[in-house]
Amino acid sequence: MAGPAFRAAAVRVRVPATSANLGPGFDALGLSLGLYDDVVVRVADSGLHIDIAGEGASTLPRDESHLLVRSLRTAFDLLGGQPRGLEVVCANRIPHGRGLGSSSAAICAGIVAARAVTIGGESRLDDTALLELATEIEGHPDNVAACLFGGFTLAWTDGGAARAIRMEPADSVVPVVFVPEKPVLTQTARGLLPPTVPHVDAAANAGRAALLVEALTRRPELLLPATEDRLHQEYRAPAMPQSADLVNRLRADGVPAVISGAGPTVLALAEDSAAEKVARLAGEGWAANRLAFDTAGASVLPLTPAGAASAGGEASAH
Repeated sequence: MAGPAFRAAAVRVRVPATSANLGPGFDALGLSLGLYDDVVVRVADSGLHIDIAGEGASTLPRDESHLLVRSLRTAFDLLGGQPRGLEVVCANRIPHGRGLGSSSAAICAGIVAARAVTIGGESRLDDTALLELATEIEGHPDNVAACLFGGFTLAWTDGGAARAIRMEPADSVVPVVFVPEKPVLTQTARGLLPPTVPHVDAAANAGRAALLVEALTRRPELLLPATEDRLHQEYRAPAMPQSADLVNRLRADGVPAVISGAGPTVLALAEDSAAEKVARLAGEGWAANRLAFDTAGASVLPLTPAGAASAGGEASAH
């Protein structure tokens, strides 16, 4: 059987940062945030050429071991075959090793770009297959679901297959992220989790996770109790004591705050009117950013400067 045909023109994919867990929703809940990596991929006559600007420019590999390239290759295999060569340009803005989904962004950018550059790619690799592939590469679906679909997502596996639903966060809620200078490896944070937890803690988290869906979509006044967690944040605190301290200080001031993903970034879900004040609460050593919720998820954008400067004319990848 003949392999796939590829577009001659380059494709540009934009992928958002994400925050997973959100307190009690461990490995299930995720938010898509208005901070983006951009990737341009073009099929070339031969070889592999990678340019990287921004985050990771001095540390990321420029060969087949790059996570984005590995994701491209995996998707191309499912789409029917590899192109002769690839040119990849990355403009990275999502901090690495901070719990904002940089690895999920690379994975999603790779598989969406592979689909976009393959003629007939959407019929061969639909949105459900995209989620399953991204989850297979990443290991769990919470970040990749939010990255692919945007908004507020609830992800789970059913018989080994990844599934997700998308919801809209309440308009009055503003995400504020506090990014520390030093990263924490996800493997380190996961390694601190115990193999079992008390039944009372599991029951408490189940109730809070259910409440969080209601609080984040319709009743933001319930976000403080809804973001309480007993499953992972306290166990991970020794790896990120400043982050744990900031979460406790914000919550003591009535601000719903959690560790973003595996940390060490802290995410606050502030009221719109109080977001600027909340952003000033961390003090020195933190880069505080008021963000928007991303609603588009991974998207294929025009290559023109006008398309790069505006959300207008975006074509959603899902």
